[in-house]
Amino acid sequence: MSKEFLGEFEELVLTMAGILQDEAYGNAIVNEIKARVGRDVNLSAVHVTLYRLEDKGFVKSKMGGATNVRGGRRKRIFTITNAGLSMLRAMKESRMDLWKLIPQLKMIGI
Repeated sequence: MSKEFLGEFEELVLTMAGILQDEAYGNAIVNEIKARVGRDVNLSAVHVTLYRLEDKGFVKSKMGGATNVRGGRRKRIFTITNAGLSMLRAMKESRMDLWKLIPQLKMIGI
């Protein structure tokens, strides 16, 4: 894993960007977190986190097309990068290694 670390919320937002792919924009990520994790999050917090992830090179963004539904405004779509996927994989592997060290879990076969 690189020397860059992600906080819990950064990891959650990055994971949702990976799940949503071409539909990963602020409000969609807020809704996906609510639907999948049952957690209410602030749209501003998601936007700040997405920009921070972009600065770190874990996502990239582009402007989507304008729609009548949004009053002609365009969405900023975020796409997970290879570096972002690598970070998520490394974090998953690290967590799995730690889970294996918990004695009770070894005994019950988890």
